[in-house]
Amino acid sequence: MSLRRFVSTSSTCLLCCRTARGAISIHQGLLKRWVWTQDAQEFSKLFMSLLEDTLTSQKNPDVRDIVQKQFCGEYAYVTVCNQCGRESKLISKFYELELNIQGHKQLSDCITEFLKEEKLEGDNRYFCETCQSKQNATRRIRLLSLPCTLNLQLMRFVFDRQTGHKKKLNAYIEFSELLDMEPYMEDKANIFVYELSAVLIHRGVSAYSGHYIAHVKDPQTGEWYRFNDEEIEKMEGKKLQLGAEEDLEPSKSQTRKLKCGKGVYRSRNAYMLVYRLQTREKSLSVEIPAFLQELVERDNSKFEEWCTEMAEMRKQSVARGKIKHEEVKELYQKLPAKAGCPYDFVSLEWLQQWLDESTPPKPIDNTACLCSHGKLHPDKIPTVKRVSEYVADYFYKRYGGGPRLTVKALCRDCVVERCRVLRLKNQLNEDYKTVSNLLKVTVKGNDGFWVGKSSLRSWRQLALEQLDDPDEDADQSNGRMNGDAKSKDESIAEKREEEDLKFNEDIICPHGNLCISENERRVVSGEAWEKLQRYFRNAPEFPNSKDSCSQCKVADSSSLEILEREGEENEALHKMMAGEQKASLPNLFQDKNRPCLSSWPEEVDELYVVSKFFVEEWRKFVRRPTRCSPVSSVGNRDLLCPHGGLMFTFASMTKDDSKLIALIWPSEWEKIQKLFVVDYAIRVVRRQPADASPEAPLFITEPELCSECREGLLCQQERDLREYAQATIYVRKVVDNKKVMKDAAPELNMSSSEAEEEREEARLEGEQDPDFNQANSNTKRQKMSHPNYIVYQKQGIRRSTRHRKVRGEKALLVSANQTLKDLKIQIMHAFSVAPFDQNLSIDGAILSDDSATLGSLGVTPESVVLLKADEPIVDYAAIDDVMQVCMPEEGFKGTGLLGH
Repeated sequence: MSLRRFVSTSSTCLLCCRTARGAISIHQGLLKRWVWTQDAQEFSKLFMSLLEDTLTSQKNPDVRDIVQKQFCGEYAYVTVCNQCGRESKLISKFYELELNIQGHKQLSDCITEFLKEEKLEGDNRYFCETCQSKQNATRRIRLLSLPCTLNLQLMRFVFDRQTGHKKKLNAYIEFSELLDMEPYMEDKANIFVYELSAVLIHRGVSAYSGHYIAHVKDPQTGEWYRFNDEEIEKMEGKKLQLGAEEDLEPSKSQTRKLKCGKGVYRSRNAYMLVYRLQTREKSLSVEIPAFLQELVERDNSKFEEWCTEMAEMRKQSVARGKIKHEEVKELYQKLPAKAGCPYDFVSLEWLQQWLDESTPPKPIDNTACLCSHGKLHPDKIPTVKRVSEYVADYFYKRYGGGPRLTVKALCRDCVVERCRVLRLKNQLNEDYKTVSNLLKVTVKGNDGFWVGKSSLRSWRQLALEQLDDPDEDADQSNGRMNGDAKSKDESIAEKREEEDLKFNEDIICPHGNLCISENERRVVSGEAWEKLQRYFRNAPEFPNSKDSCSQCKVADSSSLEILEREGEENEALHKMMAGEQKASLPNLFQDKNRPCLSSWPEEVDELYVVSKFFVEEWRKFVRRPTRCSPVSSVGNRDLLCPHGGLMFTFASMTKDDSKLIALIWPSEWEKIQKLFVVDYAIRVVRRQPADASPEAPLFITEPELCSECREGLLCQQERDLREYAQATIYVRKVVDNKKVMKDAAPELNMSSSEAEEEREEARLEGEQDPDFNQANSNTKRQKMSHPNYIVYQKQGIRRSTRHRKVRGEKALLVSANQTLKDLKIQIMHAFSVAPFDQNLSIDGAILSDDSATLGSLGVTPESVVLLKADEPIVDYAAIDDVMQVCMPEEGFKGTGLLGH
């Protein structure tokens, strides 16, 4: 049974309504709505808090303070110093008492343990302000006042440190109908006798599943009511009857139950107990406001209508089920057709719907089983069922539909055609083997015929397609090529490029003659061609002695000469361009004597900025002019925002953004303007203000910085680090506050293959060029994700981007919206460390809020989370199945209970 938990607190809250009729009515109105899948104790606290906060806005003090008056009590934590006898008190309010039941059999024992004295000794000693030192002391709880309605929470759900999750205590607890709290009170002047008013039962053996049932007593009549979801039952007599709620399992229901004394109850499933303070007044009549009574009656009326409607629907469903059952029972024996008796074909899909009681069958539809002649197609026989004529008459009379497929419905023409095709297919298999053997024989001299290689690979499939398509015209026997009829062991790259070619048309040139490419065709023997021509009578025929197209030969030779001549001219032109550009910009090519913003030369007043991508692409062309395309323009537009402003500050260009730009001397800029097309000129100018000292230069950029887009860039970069899905992070085990690896020498923990990979990946394409400095090479272009601009990131020297995995470290896939609790569960499976024993930190910051998301905690992709375990590692592999039920719950998220 699914977990459906009744709102126990509603029972206690509404007990203050002294009119039985009103109280029961309100319960009926609330019952069908408040069905939760969370803990009843948690709901009780949230509901009390919400109710109290909501009533604080009421002007009537009796209404405003009703929650405190009815449910709120006070107790004090009293600590007494053993040395000087000083007593300190901390007064606190409570709405329920949480009682430990482990090891106890009676409710009084649980209350006694709750109030028992605790000794503070050893490391737990108490600091006495009088003695000004830590002293041995005693601490206990004293009850100062009790509410009119006393809620007692029996702590049946406890945390098991051995398994790492909750379990339920199914021990019996005895509780009486009358509870005298006077012996437990500090002030014994008043009478504190309570009578049992409500009991909440949790039926089930697990802390993660079960069913809640509430028993509520009418304070006016003394009658007990049982609330089980939408079922409300009045108990016989005026005594509480727990009954079957105490049976944990059906097998244990027959065991002998221990008898209890008068007015005493014994339960192993009682979870919450509600007691009301006895009053001397025999009867106190409280009149419910008319508008409230009207709302309750209206709600009850709707609820009763819903119950009546559900009962009627259930009744109709049962009636339909009985009728269908009788119908199936009657026809099932007569359904098979006997030998020699007339029969009909009925759609198998419709018969399955007919047997399904949940869906009433539609009219019979046999149109999907018909051939082009309007009769039963032989290939559709598996989709129909042969039934007796008697059952078929009943079906068509009751449900209708058609067309009716009798014993004469099978199409004779389609059966004959099907047999003919099968015979041809068998002959095709023999011919295919024969042709395959003939293709292995070498044809000598000018004998034989030219056939396209693609046609040879697919001729069997083409023939099968013709046989499977009986409506195709006989003149079209040459077939169509679809490119899918190759042998499985042949390369996919050798498919036919043209899907609309017929057999052997793949070797026809545009002039209608034999193509000049001999790689696309081969010679077959006359006997093999005769076999193929039986299936493709209209296929073009090219004897081996026939020459290829003369027009194509002339055009092909001319094209080759032109291409060769153009290629030689282009290579020479590119080499000349590369040499000229290299001579004009030698320092830029060799990456020598480059300007730097952090050490600006005094004799220079301005520097120019270009994209690093342009510089690297230009260097590639200069190094290999015959293999790389020439660079014709300087694309500085990528460094600007849509408003035309610069995307980088002077400070950022000296640090992180230095990977995206390259600085150019003024003399080099003049040459660049002559050699390339420049879209935008970007420069950094040093100005000396009139009132400033010479040691304080002022740098400005042209165009100026666009602050709005710059801020958007930074926000987007920050957002990308906080919004990710299925990213990799690394969890590193820490022992004695020291990392397992030595950060100063990470290569000691790196495998030999990884070290070799690092050395291999550091090599560059142009390392053979003695004029090329490899310090800043191999820049790659990478588009940023901000919608208002496009910039490019430089990867620097190409190194291994793979994270160096060290001993004691494991990689986990996480998302930014994942909570820290989810991460701890992943770590538990990876490291066998329970969540409560995990101490996590990142960059020195402790991660402690289990409900916070990883993005809000600053856990970004590729980050390293340090794990320190409090206890020795325990193997949790044996409890994986149990942990599946411990996944994070939504709780009361999204409800009005958390709105306050």
